[in-house]
Amino acid sequence: MTRELWKGNEAIAEAAIRAGLEGYFGYPITPQTETLEWMSRRMPELGRIFLQAESEPAAINMVYGAACTGARVMTSSSSPGISLMMEGLSYIAGTEVPVVLVDVMRGGPGLGNIAPSQGDYNQICHGGGHGDYHPIVLAPASVQEAVDLVPLAFDLAEKYLNIACVLLDGSIGQMMEPVELPEMRPVVRKEYAWATTGAKDRSRHVLTSIYLEVGLEEEVNLRLLKRWEAIKANEVRFKEYYLDDAEIAVIGFGTAGRVALSAVRAARAQGIKVGLFRPISVSPYPYQQVAALAERVKSLLVVEMNTGQMLEDVRLAVSRRIPIEFYGRLGGVVPFPDEILGEIQRIAKQPPSLEGHPAQRWLERMTAPQR
Repeated sequence: MTRELWKGNEAIAEAAIRAGLEGYFGYPITPQTETLEWMSRRMPELGRIFLQAESEPAAINMVYGAACTGARVMTSSSSPGISLMMEGLSYIAGTEVPVVLVDVMRGGPGLGNIAPSQGDYNQICHGGGHGDYHPIVLAPASVQEAVDLVPLAFDLAEKYLNIACVLLDGSIGQMMEPVELPEMRPVVRKEYAWATTGAKDRSRHVLTSIYLEVGLEEEVNLRLLKRWEAIKANEVRFKEYYLDDAEIAVIGFGTAGRVALSAVRAARAQGIKVGLFRPISVSPYPYQQVAALAERVKSLLVVEMNTGQMLEDVRLAVSRRIPIEFYGRLGGVVPFPDEILGEIQRIAKQPPSLEGHPAQRWLERMTAPQR
């Protein structure tokens, strides 16, 4: 395999095509539009389905219908577009069909801007569509990792009949890096017993997310929950850096984790015993691994490009056993390694307190008058 220079959004699209994608349905929105543009050329070339819908709700419902046939399908969008898709995603979850979603996050709330952010964490991992369902969410920190996670997302979606989301920010979607693309897989339609493939010689299949009898709806919810327990047991993914002797651990996902790694290396060069824990699966979240990490280090620093959305998962895992600090940048601002290095140096000199909320302390520091 040779490494080639690819833009993140285009590499993601090509990785999906090489993973056997049969149909793409989407709507343009910056900073992910290159994914749709790449699909618009490549999918027809290969005799596959590409359709630009009139809106995000239309796109996700086209994905829903195509998924009911057992086809390998996906869509992509960015933060406000993902919000518009939430009702359709809930229907997909309730119908138990596999779908892949790519979310290239931008600054918000509202229409916000087209700069990179991580503000979608809650709506993807903990919120969004109504009901008790959980998508599988994978968060890459480089173009290569995004390319590697796209085929995995399809495999996991089909294994568990679940939504699988590749969650990245605009930095990774727009940057260009050398990558190795996977080999082209043939398009293979799986023989699902439930798929709506035509009822010429069998009884009709009815796929739905509406169960008017409360007992039946509860059965569906319990089935989804049991499947989620299997996902939590088998599909947690993360990476660790310099944690063998660390006294301080930084936790960050995606671009925030990538920038934090540079800060960790700089702090190590200064003799500070610090390491990085980078979740790759942010749903299911590596709660057990973060809890175990809290037994090995003296304090944690959570770094995000939002107001501390993953921070709440870290706090749940740690359960006040050790102090936690938080550092965030908002509205499309990407932190520099020196900023995170300064936070590491501050913690090394004066360990944080267990009292108060980490995000409140961060806000006070961020809004304090400049001297």
